[in-house]
Amino acid sequence: MMEAPHSSVNSPSVELKSLQLCDREATESADCDLRDDELPVPQQTRISSITCDSFRISWDMERRGREKITHYFIDLNKKENKKENKFKHKDVPTKLVAKAVPLPMTVRGHWFLSPRTEYTVSVQTAAKQPDGDYAVSPWSEIIEFCTADYSTVHLNQLLQKAEAIAGRLLPFTVFYRNQQKEYFQQDSPSYRSRDAQCCRMLPSVKDNSGSHGSPISGKLEGVFFSCNTEFNTGKPPQDSPYGPYRFQIQADVLFNQNTNVYFGDFYCMYTSYHYVTLVLAPAGSAGDAFCKGRLPALDRSNNCFLHCTEDDDGSLSFRHAQDVILEVIYTEPVDLSLGTVARISGQQLLSQSTVNAKKDPSCKICNISVGR
Repeated sequence: MMEAPHSSVNSPSVELKSLQLCDREATESADCDLRDDELPVPQQTRISSITCDSFRISWDMERRGREKITHYFIDLNKKENKKENKFKHKDVPTKLVAKAVPLPMTVRGHWFLSPRTEYTVSVQTAAKQPDGDYAVSPWSEIIEFCTADYSTVHLNQLLQKAEAIAGRLLPFTVFYRNQQKEYFQQDSPSYRSRDAQCCRMLPSVKDNSGSHGSPISGKLEGVFFSCNTEFNTGKPPQDSPYGPYRFQIQADVLFNQNTNVYFGDFYCMYTSYHYVTLVLAPAGSAGDAFCKGRLPALDRSNNCFLHCTEDDDGSLSFRHAQDVILEVIYTEPVDLSLGTVARISGQQLLSQSTVNAKKDPSCKICNISVGR
């Protein structure tokens, strides 16, 4: 039953726990039969306090017939489906029906709302009749809005799930990035993330792979690197989904005592192995400013995924988690002269690419209790 419990006088909450109409015995009926045109039409609908799985809604109404209202009908659709016909209250219920409560009210429900998703919403006022049917007003205007990214609270939930499966830490010495041969050639202007004249790899906007609500997707700029090693050799694998040519750079060039580490995402792609996305941002950089307040910060020498520790002789040692695949985003340009480029001997495994890959919404390991 979708009721609106009075959790707050100012903003009651409507939980989207079910897609059924309110229980007829649990609601009060209107005193007498009404015509639809006797109820006020919601006007000037306003959406506020938007999160990844909730929003507050309010509207204005004429005084005429307001005392007869017993329920609100809220028609909520993903924007791409906005051309579909609105539901009728006699049809199979697919939308929210809530008891009339003081406005604004909060609509909340992780089964219904997904992060970073455009929705349309329209509302009706309704009066329960003695026979159990409803008199309803015309629909209000259609309002469009977009839900928000995961908050740091949600990202910390993801972080805890990732920490649970990270496994032991293995040593590594280099970060590496695979690409096609043309990417590393000076006379190749087709790659926007490559500065041919200055021989630099440039930050580019992260794609939409991974969790739908991750605040770095489509916003954070950086250069992708890997650092996972093969268990038997301790070296980078000789296969890659991104290209047969590999740039390698000593780990301490990108990751040192001046580098801040942030957790960005945890996901899988309908497979048994999981990905953890980390951000390496030099302190005070634009990338560092972007991450502060948006992403959980990690202790560079004491976290479950990527360690940088200082030895007695002042040198740095590095370790990575064994049981997850780390995607490392470095937020600044990287000069190719600081590393080496060579062809790898393995295959290019295109099926393992994570470019715009969609997260498995049914995985119990890497999903949290909000919209995927």
